[in-house]
Amino acid sequence: MSRDFEALRRGFDESPYASFLGMKLLDLSCGYAKVSMEVGPRYHNWGNAPHGGLIVSLADQAFGCAVNTMEGYYVAVQLSINFLGVPKKEVDTLISEAKVVHPGRSVNVAEITVQDSSGRVIARAVGTALAKDG
Repeated sequence: MSRDFEALRRGFDESPYASFLGMKLLDLSCGYAKVSMEVGPRYHNWGNAPHGGLIVSLADQAFGCAVNTMEGYYVAVQLSINFLGVPKKEVDTLISEAKVVHPGRSVNVAEITVQDSSGRVIARAVGTALAKDG
């Protein structure tokens, strides 16, 4: 059974959380997703920098999109992230790419990178997703 990538693309982009944060799917293929999001002062934390939770959300969106291009339906059971830089304080576009590095029947593992618009790596993550029935 093959995946309907157009239906997946619509579902990912129109999901309430992605819409709320303004996330946009840029690229989608089997085991791969690229998602962008514009960030600026409205997403700043108490330290006047983009909130880390926002970066985790972007990484998680790319992760969820990538693993769910595989046969079946997958839910995250683990996500580990390392913050390597701070996004610009002014408005910028962050881009997250996720690649499935272990495509299994019951478990998928993906590597995720978040970069700013200049290509500077902001975060790297690894996620594990478990196949869910129905």
